[in-house]
Amino acid sequence: MKVLVIGGDGYCGWATALYLSNRGYEVGILDSLVRRHWDLQLGAETLTPIAPIQHRIQRWHDLTGKHIDLFIGDITNYDFLIKSLIKFEPEAIVHFGEQRSAPFSMIDREHAVLTQTNNVVGNLNILYAIKEHFPDCHLVKLGTMGEYGTPNIDIEEGYITIEHNGRKDTLPYPKQPGSFYHLSKVHDSHNIHFACKVWGLRATDLNQGVVYGVLTDETGMDEMLINRLDYDGVFGTALNRFCIQAAVGHPLTVYGSGGQTRAFLDIRDTVRCIELALGNPAERGVFSHPAAPGEFRVFNQFTEMFSVKDLAMKVKQAGVSLGLDVEVHNIDNPRVEKEEHYFKAKNTNLLDLGLKPHYLSDSLIDSLLKFAIKYKERVDQKHILPKVSWRR
Repeated sequence: MKVLVIGGDGYCGWATALYLSNRGYEVGILDSLVRRHWDLQLGAETLTPIAPIQHRIQRWHDLTGKHIDLFIGDITNYDFLIKSLIKFEPEAIVHFGEQRSAPFSMIDREHAVLTQTNNVVGNLNILYAIKEHFPDCHLVKLGTMGEYGTPNIDIEEGYITIEHNGRKDTLPYPKQPGSFYHLSKVHDSHNIHFACKVWGLRATDLNQGVVYGVLTDETGMDEMLINRLDYDGVFGTALNRFCIQAAVGHPLTVYGSGGQTRAFLDIRDTVRCIELALGNPAERGVFSHPAAPGEFRVFNQFTEMFSVKDLAMKVKQAGVSLGLDVEVHNIDNPRVEKEEHYFKAKNTNLLDLGLKPHYLSDSLIDSLLKFAIKYKERVDQKHILPKVSWRR
């Protein structure tokens, strides 16, 4: 299968592109490389030294003999997008090409507008490109569990059946996003659902939890293939940040009480979930035939649920066993969110397709800590504490 990975230079995208290539897929990467530019703007580097994308792809070819096509440009430029798709002719598109940080989207008006323009317009361009040129193409889109928020009922996978005034219907699950970034993902989901309904397109929306880890079999093959690992207060995610903080002797920064519960998964499960979605595609409908819309599937892509304070304690215990002096500090929460709440989400669809999860273990945290220790000289501690406030 020919698969175009949009955003293939990023954290999840790079690992996915190599994973699919290694399994015989014909892979192309399309990326504007703007994520690297945002690092420069913020003055924060990834913990790991990341080679230019052209060097990474060449090294992959040298090691495996496998070729990955590269298209550099912006998906909000429809002319560029169409030309790239026509040249590559994808049978499936994996869409990671979005600004993925909640704090980044809350810096100010400019970053909120940038986030929504990049994400919503880029995704809408992809939908039109599929409709007009590749109607059989399966879109696998990365969403986020953050679309749901923290409702006081169980979170279903995309849809919920309700009864109201004596009538019953199955409807999209209500969304309570917590940032302009999460709102952009909700807009994406609505646009994709609509396109499947009216144009007969087929799509899988993967509402992903917080990803941790850095190594997959492919990214661990060579130093030049290594994945990025963010620790700063804008792009760093909870478990990765805690491990890096512990490695450099910085107290673990728990926002508020730490009772915020979220869904998590290993980067190795991220790439496997993509493969499962590609190998078991959604059904295509019939163009403009209301009785035969395309299938819009929603999978909740996570393996476990933890509170932030529970994660911090796991890292503290693992750090102490390695001889590190690890403290946990509760700091003022820069976000507007419930710090104690009910959270129970379903995640059966991917498990039913054959996902064998990598659950968080002491040995995995140990390996993350050792990895962070290896590169700790690259950490700039002035970027560890959060600088973005939701209320500002």
